[in-house]
Parts: sequence; C-alpha cells; structure tokens
Amino acid sequence: MDTLLSLLHGFTVALEPSKLLFCLIGVFLGTAVGVLPGIGPALTVALLLPVTFKLDPGGSLIMFAGIYYGGMYGGSTTAILLNAPGESASLATALEGSKMAKAGRGGPALATSAIGSFVAGLIATIGLAFLAPWLVEVAVKFGPWDYFALMIVAFVTVSATFGDSPLRGLTSLFLGIALGLIGIDKLTGQARLTFGVPELLNGVEVTTLAVGLFAVGEAFYVASKRFRDPEEIIPIKGSLWMTKEDWKRSWAPWLRGTAFGFPIGALPAGGAEVPTFLSYSTEKKLCKYPDEFGKGAIEGVAGPEAANNASAAGTLVPLLTLGLPTSATAAIMLAGFQQYGL
Repeated sequence: MDTLLSLLHGFTVALEPSKLLFCLIGVFLGTAVGVLPGIGPALTVALLLPVTFKLDPGGSLIMFAGIYYGGMYGGSTTAILLNAPGESASLATALEGSKMAKAGRGGPALATSAIGSFVAGLIATIGLAFLAPWLVEVAVKFGPWDYFALMIVAFVTVSATFGDSPLRGLTSLFLGIALGLIGIDKLTGQARLTFGVPELLNGVEVTTLAVGLFAVGEAFYVASKRFRDPEEIIPIKGSLWMTKEDWKRSWAPWLRGTAFGFPIGALPAGGAEVPTFLSYSTEKKLCKYPDEFGKGAIEGVAGPEAANNASAAGTLVPLLTLGLPTSATAAIMLAGFQQYGL
C-alpha cells in the first residue's frame, strides 16, 4: 500500500507541466547528443549535468532520466543508418539494423527501435516501482560464482551470434577478452598488457573500440568505392512506417527483450551489452524466418533495442535503493543526486 501511495505522489509531481517540459528537454538533448558516434549515455549525462544545476531535485531527477533514456535510444539511429553504433549497447542493433537500411527499410527499423524502446522503458519503469525491493535482495546475494556463471552465459551468447562458424565466434571472443584485459586490474591494482605505455593504463574503452570497428571500417569502405564503384542510391521500399507484418513480428521480441534487459540491468556489473546479445541470440533461434538473419531481420532490431532500454531502468534499481551505481552513467547520475543531498 505504501508503494502505491508513493507512486501516486510521484505521478502528481511528475505530471506537472513544468516537469513534463524538463522531461521533454532531457529526452531531446539526450537523443541529440547520443546520436553522435562515440558519445554514449555516460558522456551524454556528464556533458549535460550542468544543465540541471538550477533545477529542483524532482525536476533534476526527471531530466536525468530523460537524458539517460534519450542517450540509450540515440545510439540506435547511427547504428541503423550509418552502421556506426553510438554506444556499445547498440552493437547488436547494428548487425540487423544496417542491413535493413541498406535494403531500403530504414524507416521500419527506426520505428521498431523507437516503439520497442518506449514499450520496454514503460514496462521496466513499472517493474522499478514494484519489483525493486525484491530485485535488490537477489542482486545483493550474487556471489563470485554467480558472476562467473553470468559471464560464461555472456561469452557463449556472444560467440553464438557470429554465424555458423564456431571458429570465427571463438576467435572474436578471444580477441575481445584480450582487449578487455588491457589496463589496471580493479581488484589487485596491477597493470596488465600495457607494455609500458601509460595511455593503456585506463584500458580500451568499449565505445571507442565499437566506433573503430564499425564506423571507421564503414567510412573506409564507402571511401574506397567512391570512384571504383559509386554508391547506388536505394529507393525507399514500402512505407516509412511499420506494416502489419512488422508489428506482428516485433511485439514478442519487445517483451522478450524487456525480460532480458531489466533483471540483468539491475545486477551489479550486469550492463546493457549482455542482455542485448542474449536477446539477439534468442530471436535468431525463435525467428520464423531464420534465413533473414544477417540480411536484415526486424526481430534482430526489436529485441536488442528493448533489452537496451529495459536495462537502463534496471540500472536505476540499485542506484535508487542502495545508492550503488552499477555503470558509468549511474555513477555520474549519483554525483548529480549528491549535489541535492539525495
């Protein structure tokens, strides 16, 4: 009963016209900055943190949330249209979204991404209000063996998304682990694989690596074809909006992506990357049109984008209940809360 009363009080505050305006501004700014390749939600919140200094705590919290959700969604736009993920959680979206755009179906890809983000964010926010106490109890009980099992699931899932070649998947997984080991170990403080280069002490940033792999490669590929094989302008096929068939194929991935993203996002060190690849792998197995995967399957956009935004709400569970930031974005938001004594 106390939860419902608190929720109703929160709605009375959040539905004030001024608070809705703060939310609109936050989402707009977050999406606009999040669209830029290489600038993820953490950097977006950090850049826009001074904007909230003059607001009251309620307005500040609402604008923070808007910036966070906008930044998480903004990365999908460049992932779909340019094959350049704005942040690491959009990697799975780029696999199918860019193929849809090249096939002239960029409109439905962006639409299912936006609607899936809204649906997942709405469901996850309801879960945040009612399930937070129970999820926190589960998250606190996670031990080293649980994190080990979670990482094994993540590794197996990621390696399974690279087509039918186990060698290609395992090679990519090995390279990823090797790059992830670079830098100072968080537990022991020892430098690993830095080879005496001071710049490597901070490790390899995932977003920088993602932009390097996708955006730079795509830019070189397009530049190399300029004179030899000019780029062909592909006309828009069908409607810019989603067809009835697209809706039919998207609603289940939205729900499954939310089911992956919210609980894993609530775990310390859960992140958004694990549930997005779990969602992608699941949709690939459950899709009624498996031949479309790798060529632009709408399920491969709908599921990961829902998981992406649901994990953002999940990140707020330990942040708002324990004061425990589980991501760089949450840490910056916590710093913003502290300026109001929250």
